[in-house]
Amino acid sequence: MPDSSQPLRKLGFLTIGLFDPAEPAAGHESTLQVIALGEQLGFDSAWLRHRHLQFGISSPIAVMAAASQRTSRIELGTAVTPMGWENPLRLAEDLATVDLLAGGRINPGLSVGEPMHYETVKHELYPDSAELEDFGYARLDRLARLIAGEPVREFSGKQGVVEEFSNRVEPHSAGLRARLWYGAASRKSAIWAGANGFNLLSSSVIFPETDEEPAFAQIQQSQIRAYREAAAASGQSHGPARVSQGLVVIPTDSASAQQREKYRRYVDERTPRTRSPQGPKGMLFAPDLMGTSDEIAEQLYAHAGFREVDEVAFALPFSFDHGDYIQILTDIATRLGPALGWTPAR
Repeated sequence: MPDSSQPLRKLGFLTIGLFDPAEPAAGHESTLQVIALGEQLGFDSAWLRHRHLQFGISSPIAVMAAASQRTSRIELGTAVTPMGWENPLRLAEDLATVDLLAGGRINPGLSVGEPMHYETVKHELYPDSAELEDFGYARLDRLARLIAGEPVREFSGKQGVVEEFSNRVEPHSAGLRARLWYGAASRKSAIWAGANGFNLLSSSVIFPETDEEPAFAQIQQSQIRAYREAAAASGQSHGPARVSQGLVVIPTDSASAQQREKYRRYVDERTPRTRSPQGPKGMLFAPDLMGTSDEIAEQLYAHAGFREVDEVAFALPFSFDHGDYIQILTDIATRLGPALGWTPAR
């Protein structure tokens, strides 16, 4: 999307599915209601963050399965599922099953790397193989091959009177492989995603490429372009290479004065971390975009990363209330989206 003359093609949103540990069912129900509202408002997609041992969605596949039975059109994705917690074969079975239940609407977003705070959980996650586990790209490549229907084993066929066995993951969902996404934060991972037939999720967190003064938007733009070059050179035939950007936007068009004050405190608390690299890897965070939809649209059109995409999954703030999410989603769908040239899905 180089300028405002080209409309935004797909509009989605991302939620963490926050819940009160004293009443977790209510939080999950709230998430399902938000997804159903998203479909009513014409959003193209709803994405779920994946959180383990926290007060957010730990099983987005189960939530997507439930959401698929309350909706009929909106695409459902994860952004992202960390593969370090997963068995690729079992995950492939679950994803294919939910994709079939949803009528081919699932978009699994994935990432690699050692699980967060691995030392505190490895004794339960991998009690017998913690030091042997490979958390690199091979784990994700295995998932992709299994979802594509490549053989798991040589053995198949009928055994006994009623038992019949397959040599591939069942059920098989034929279009799912083309809807696998990789959540990349570095140039290296963006290139890997393009070279290996994954779509690209680029979010509000990236890693700088050099020791030069960091500029989030320009680095994100560079990563997206590197991804597209790698995808074009790869010869992968899983489908067109798609890129989605996921910044935090908080439109205030219909917000109450109390909500605007609450949102401003949230943004002010998070802004300092955007001014310099964070942590040992020098992570860069994009500033949250808050204001009227026209103001946010103006900032987006000036953002080098946004100008590279024609679909987005705007991230909802982590810690807001259900009513806040209704207001924000409604403003995104009815004001910000149209300001970006987007047309609601029917």
